[in-house]
Amino acid sequence: MDKQDRCNLPITLIAPAALALDAGFPPLSMALFEVLLRRRSCRDIAGGELHLYQLSRLLWAAFGINRPAQGGHTAPLAQHMREISVYVAMASGLYRYDARAHVLCPVLAEDIRAATGDQAYAATAPVNLIYVAECDPAPAASRAEQQFHAALDTGYISQNVYLFCAAEGLATVACSRLDRVALAARMQLRPGQEVILAQSLGRPGTERDLNA
Repeated sequence: MDKQDRCNLPITLIAPAALALDAGFPPLSMALFEVLLRRRSCRDIAGGELHLYQLSRLLWAAFGINRPAQGGHTAPLAQHMREISVYVAMASGLYRYDARAHVLCPVLAEDIRAATGDQAYAATAPVNLIYVAECDPAPAASRAEQQFHAALDTGYISQNVYLFCAAEGLATVACSRLDRVALAARMQLRPGQEVILAQSLGRPGTERDLNA
Protein backbone atom coordinates (compact mmCIF):
# COMPACT_ATOMS: atom_id res chain seq x y z
CA MET A 1 0.00 0.00 0.00
CA ASP A 2 1.54 3.32 -1.07
CA LYS A 3 1.55 6.61 0.83
CA GLN A 4 -1.55 8.01 -0.91
CA ASP A 5 -3.56 4.84 -0.27
CA ARG A 6 -2.60 4.94 3.42
CA CYS A 7 -3.74 8.55 3.77
CA ASN A 8 -7.09 7.79 2.13
CA LEU A 9 -7.97 5.42 4.96
CA PRO A 10 -9.03 6.60 8.44
CA ILE A 11 -6.60 5.74 11.22
CA THR A 12 -8.38 4.03 14.09
CA LEU A 13 -6.81 5.07 17.38
CA ILE A 14 -6.66 3.00 20.54
CA ALA A 15 -9.75 3.69 22.63
CA PRO A 16 -9.31 5.83 25.76
CA ALA A 17 -10.52 2.92 27.94
CA ALA A 18 -7.39 1.00 26.93
CA LEU A 19 -4.90 3.81 27.57
CA ALA A 20 -3.19 2.12 30.52
CA LEU A 21 -3.09 -1.42 29.11
CA ASP A 22 -0.12 -1.35 26.74
CA ALA A 23 3.06 -2.48 28.50
CA GLY A 24 5.17 -0.39 26.12
CA PHE A 25 3.78 2.86 27.50
CA PRO A 26 3.18 3.13 31.24
CA PRO A 27 0.16 5.10 32.49
CA LEU A 28 0.50 8.73 33.45
CA SER A 29 1.17 8.23 37.14
CA MET A 30 3.43 11.26 37.62
CA ALA A 31 2.25 13.78 40.20
CA LEU A 32 0.79 16.96 38.74
CA PHE A 33 3.39 19.08 40.53
CA GLU A 34 6.22 17.16 38.86
CA VAL A 35 4.52 17.47 35.47
CA LEU A 36 4.26 21.22 35.94
CA LEU A 37 7.94 21.39 36.89
CA ARG A 38 8.80 19.61 33.62
CA ARG A 39 6.51 21.64 31.37
CA ARG A 40 8.57 23.55 28.83
CA SER A 41 9.04 24.24 25.13
CA CYS A 42 11.67 22.39 23.13
CA ARG A 43 12.48 23.07 19.49
CA ASP A 44 14.96 20.20 19.19
CA ILE A 45 12.57 17.46 18.04
CA ALA A 46 13.79 14.13 16.64
CA GLY A 47 12.26 12.95 13.39
CA GLY A 48 11.23 9.38 14.26
CA GLU A 49 7.52 8.56 14.09
CA LEU A 50 5.49 8.18 17.27
CA HIS A 51 4.03 4.78 18.09
CA LEU A 52 0.30 4.67 17.30
CA TYR A 53 -0.44 3.98 20.96
CA GLN A 54 1.42 7.09 22.07
CA LEU A 55 -0.29 9.15 19.37
CA SER A 56 -3.64 7.81 20.60
CA ARG A 57 -2.91 8.84 24.18
CA LEU A 58 -1.66 12.23 23.06
CA LEU A 59 -4.77 13.10 21.08
CA TRP A 60 -7.09 11.85 23.79
CA ALA A 61 -5.23 13.93 26.39
CA ALA A 62 -5.32 16.96 24.06
CA PHE A 63 -9.01 17.00 23.22
CA GLY A 64 -10.50 13.56 23.68
CA ILE A 65 -13.85 12.66 25.19
CA ASN A 66 -13.58 11.96 28.93
CA ARG A 67 -17.32 11.97 29.73
CA PRO A 68 -18.99 10.03 26.91
CA ALA A 69 -22.53 10.43 28.25
CA GLN A 70 -22.25 14.23 28.11
CA GLY A 71 -19.79 14.43 25.23
CA GLY A 72 -17.38 16.30 27.51
CA HIS A 73 -13.78 16.90 26.44
CA THR A 74 -10.50 16.78 28.33
CA ALA A 75 -10.17 20.51 27.58
CA PRO A 76 -12.87 23.06 28.46
CA LEU A 77 -14.83 24.72 25.69
CA ALA A 78 -15.91 28.34 25.98
CA GLN A 79 -19.68 28.45 26.54
CA HIS A 80 -19.77 24.72 25.62
CA MET A 81 -19.50 25.68 21.96
CA ARG A 82 -17.78 23.55 19.33
CA GLU A 83 -15.54 26.18 17.78
CA ILE A 84 -12.23 24.34 17.46
CA SER A 85 -10.95 21.38 15.45
CA VAL A 86 -7.62 19.60 15.78
CA TYR A 87 -5.81 18.60 12.60
CA VAL A 88 -2.74 16.35 12.56
CA ALA A 89 -0.01 16.81 9.94
CA MET A 90 2.40 13.88 9.55
CA ALA A 91 4.67 12.54 6.84
CA SER A 92 1.81 10.32 5.62
CA GLY A 93 -0.59 13.22 5.18
CA LEU A 94 -3.05 15.54 6.89
CA TYR A 95 -5.81 14.22 9.15
CA ARG A 96 -8.62 15.66 11.27
CA TYR A 97 -9.06 14.26 14.78
CA ASP A 98 -12.60 13.00 15.40
CA ALA A 99 -12.74 12.94 19.19
CA ARG A 100 -16.11 11.18 19.45
CA ALA A 101 -15.01 8.25 17.28
CA HIS A 102 -11.37 8.58 18.41
CA VAL A 103 -10.09 8.26 14.86
CA LEU A 104 -8.01 10.33 12.47
CA CYS A 105 -10.01 11.17 9.35
CA PRO A 106 -7.94 11.64 6.17
CA VAL A 107 -7.92 15.10 4.63
CA LEU A 108 -4.91 15.28 2.29
CA ALA A 109 -2.46 12.67 1.04
CA GLU A 110 0.52 15.01 1.17
CA ASP A 111 3.11 16.13 3.68
CA ILE A 112 2.37 19.76 4.61
CA ARG A 113 4.44 19.90 7.81
CA ALA A 114 6.81 22.54 6.43
CA ALA A 115 3.85 24.93 6.08
CA THR A 116 2.97 24.70 9.78
CA GLY A 117 5.76 27.02 10.90
CA ASP A 118 8.66 29.14 9.69
CA GLN A 119 11.33 27.27 11.66
CA ALA A 120 13.17 24.14 10.52
CA TYR A 121 11.76 21.81 13.17
CA ALA A 122 8.23 22.11 11.76
CA ALA A 123 9.16 20.31 8.55
CA THR A 124 10.70 17.30 10.30
CA ALA A 125 8.75 16.91 13.55
CA PRO A 126 6.79 13.64 13.31
CA VAL A 127 3.54 15.28 14.46
CA ASN A 128 2.30 18.81 13.94
CA LEU A 129 -1.05 19.68 15.48
CA ILE A 130 -2.99 22.47 13.81
CA TYR A 131 -5.76 24.15 15.77
CA VAL A 132 -8.51 25.45 13.51
CA ALA A 133 -11.39 27.74 14.45
CA GLU A 134 -14.84 26.72 13.23
CA CYS A 135 -16.65 30.04 12.85
CA ASP A 136 -20.23 30.27 11.60
CA PRO A 137 -21.23 33.02 9.18
CA ALA A 138 -22.14 35.87 11.48
CA PRO A 139 -21.99 39.64 11.87
CA ALA A 140 -18.52 40.99 12.59
CA ALA A 141 -19.14 41.37 16.34
CA SER A 142 -20.36 37.78 16.71
CA ARG A 143 -17.51 36.47 14.57
CA ALA A 144 -14.98 38.30 16.72
CA GLU A 145 -16.48 36.65 19.79
CA GLN A 146 -16.26 33.23 18.12
CA GLN A 147 -12.60 33.84 17.27
CA PHE A 148 -11.93 34.89 20.86
CA HIS A 149 -13.53 31.69 22.18
CA ALA A 150 -11.60 29.61 19.65
CA ALA A 151 -8.35 31.20 20.84
CA LEU A 152 -9.27 30.35 24.44
CA ASP A 153 -10.06 26.75 23.49
CA THR A 154 -6.77 26.48 21.60
CA GLY A 155 -4.86 27.60 24.69
CA TYR A 156 -6.55 24.95 26.82
CA ILE A 157 -5.83 22.18 24.31
CA SER A 158 -2.25 23.29 23.73
CA GLN A 159 -1.56 23.24 27.47
CA ASN A 160 -2.96 19.70 27.68
CA VAL A 161 -0.46 18.73 25.00
CA TYR A 162 2.36 20.44 26.90
CA LEU A 163 1.48 18.59 30.12
CA PHE A 164 1.14 15.24 28.34
CA CYS A 165 4.51 15.70 26.66
CA ALA A 166 6.10 16.67 29.99
CA ALA A 167 4.78 13.47 31.58
CA GLU A 168 5.75 11.27 28.60
CA GLY A 169 9.21 12.76 28.05
CA LEU A 170 8.32 14.20 24.65
CA ALA A 171 9.43 17.51 23.16
CA THR A 172 6.86 20.05 22.02
CA VAL A 173 6.61 23.70 21.09
CA ALA A 174 3.70 25.85 19.99
CA CYS A 175 4.27 27.99 16.90
CA SER A 176 2.41 31.20 16.13
CA ARG A 177 4.95 32.27 13.50
CA LEU A 178 3.24 30.84 10.45
CA ASP A 179 1.41 32.05 7.37
CA ARG A 180 -2.14 31.21 8.45
CA VAL A 181 -3.75 32.14 5.15
CA ALA A 182 -1.29 30.04 3.12
CA LEU A 183 -1.62 27.11 5.51
CA ALA A 184 -5.42 27.27 5.35
CA ALA A 185 -5.17 27.12 1.56
CA ARG A 186 -2.83 24.10 1.72
CA MET A 187 -5.27 22.38 4.09
CA GLN A 188 -8.18 23.23 1.77
CA LEU A 189 -10.17 24.66 4.64
CA ARG A 190 -13.70 25.79 3.89
CA PRO A 191 -14.97 29.35 4.42
CA GLY A 192 -15.36 30.06 8.12
CA GLN A 193 -12.42 27.87 9.14
CA GLU A 194 -9.33 29.75 10.33
CA VAL A 195 -5.93 28.50 11.48
CA ILE A 196 -5.21 29.68 15.05
CA LEU A 197 -1.98 27.94 16.07
CA ALA A 198 0.30 25.01 15.28
CA GLN A 199 2.17 22.80 17.73
CA SER A 200 5.06 20.48 16.84
CA LEU A 201 6.01 17.46 18.91
CA GLY A 202 8.01 14.26 18.97
CA ARG A 203 10.83 12.63 20.86
CA PRO A 204 13.47 15.08 22.09
CA GLY A 205 16.64 15.46 20.08
CA THR A 206 20.07 16.11 21.59
CA GLU A 207 19.36 19.58 22.95
CA ARG A 208 18.73 19.49 26.70
CA ASP A 209 18.66 23.23 27.34
CA LEU A 210 14.91 23.57 26.98
CA ASN A 211 13.28 26.95 27.17
CA ALA A 212 9.99 28.86 27.43
